[in-house]
Amino acid sequence: MKNQVQLITYVDRLGGRLDGQDLQRLRRLLGPGGALGEVFGGVHLLPFFHAIDGADAGFDPIDHTQVDPRLGSWSDIKDLTATLDVMGDVIVNHMSSSSPQFLDYSTHGDASPYAGLFLTLDAVFPQGATEADLLAVYRPRPGLPVQMATLKNGQKKLLWTTFTAAQIDIAVHHPQGRAYLLSILQTFAEQGIRMVRLDAVGYAIKKAGASCFMMPETFAFIDEFAAQARGLGIEVLVEIHAYYRRQIEIAARVDWVYDFALPPLVLHAFFFAQSGPLQQWIEQRPCNALTVLDTHDGIGIIDIGADASDREGQPGLVPPAELDALVERIHSNSGGASRQATGAAASNLDLYQVNCTFYDALGRDDVRYLLARALQFFLPGVPQVYYVGLLAGHNDMELLARSGVGRDINRHYYDEAEIAAELQRPVVQQLIQLIRLRNSHPAFAGEFSSETTSPQDLTLRWQAGAQQATLHVNFATLAHELSHTDASGQLQSLQFH
Repeated sequence: MKNQVQLITYVDRLGGRLDGQDLQRLRRLLGPGGALGEVFGGVHLLPFFHAIDGADAGFDPIDHTQVDPRLGSWSDIKDLTATLDVMGDVIVNHMSSSSPQFLDYSTHGDASPYAGLFLTLDAVFPQGATEADLLAVYRPRPGLPVQMATLKNGQKKLLWTTFTAAQIDIAVHHPQGRAYLLSILQTFAEQGIRMVRLDAVGYAIKKAGASCFMMPETFAFIDEFAAQARGLGIEVLVEIHAYYRRQIEIAARVDWVYDFALPPLVLHAFFFAQSGPLQQWIEQRPCNALTVLDTHDGIGIIDIGADASDREGQPGLVPPAELDALVERIHSNSGGASRQATGAAASNLDLYQVNCTFYDALGRDDVRYLLARALQFFLPGVPQVYYVGLLAGHNDMELLARSGVGRDINRHYYDEAEIAAELQRPVVQQLIQLIRLRNSHPAFAGEFSSETTSPQDLTLRWQAGAQQATLHVNFATLAHELSHTDASGQLQSLQFH
């Protein structure tokens, strides 16, 4: 990956019209002469496969190797890769119940060539599952990991469904599963995609009597899959929400991970006016990380909390009472909107995330928001900015009311007029200025250091020869200084307001 800021976006939600030209429209927006021309070094395109409007906003593909024609075609993707690094999702855990493979299985049952592709309860528990077995399975949502289904041929099956009934888990080690996943990688490589994000990979392997989440067998599968990807010239990002020490262990075994601890820790620093937990994380966090404050999902909480899987209660990066207060502060800052979109208040439940835009989580405070982005950009790793965050977006309560899906609060549909208007806001213009600095300044290819001079202060510094860039923040007063050398070696300052 280039050491430059990347954009995360849905194709149809950033100026889209669903007229078959959306990918071309996005390329013009991000390309030379576009309103966001040459701002980003890469773009993570959230699911653009057929179909983008299933049960889980494209994360339940009917055909993972086909571009949804309402967005464009593979040739449009290839055109985009000519000027930007492009990342795509490989949804390794499941596929849609409307996929051709599952429809064939439903029609022919055990006689279908795809019969072994879809996980049944018996496939994981051939001797039967006890109550203890099922309760030991880790799930990101309430309920059991299996659903009873009556196939079209009349057979009844207990199908493994980690997420929703419309997302049928696949057997990744079955010959059909291996062929299916390899076909996705080969298609991506042919179209110039050089980075993939493994969605839900932590759940991909099931084993009787185990948690079925990030087991040694899961790592073995990731190693195998990543080796196939590297053979095709593709880097692999592993998406895992987990206890922070697990994340460090995972990072040592993969190409890239997300720094999911960063968003709640940045909020904690501002909410509690203290830098200690954030600095503690900086001292041990993996550097092969994509730094994020927001994504298409919610703000992770599990990533800085105590280890829920450890009976001895391994402590988190912040005390439980402060973690609870952090969540309540998000709800307060958002005027209660995030509470309506989180947990039992909304469908598509997430047990470990708060659904809210990052801008609203900070109470729409421009200075805190820009300082949060500066902190993100100054940490080692490759920064990614979600399209709603780029435009300092507000919670979309109308979309939430229509869909009833909590995460839709942070998945607004922007038309071209909205984009043009939002780009004129000072907070957005200053953010883009900061992105350009992070992309171009030579210091960010040098050595990184951090220090705290008081419980409220944090200083991050990059040095490459005579070139330097320094960020100092006081979380209590919001006093700050961002200084950097210019082409002649003179120090310049950037102030947020």
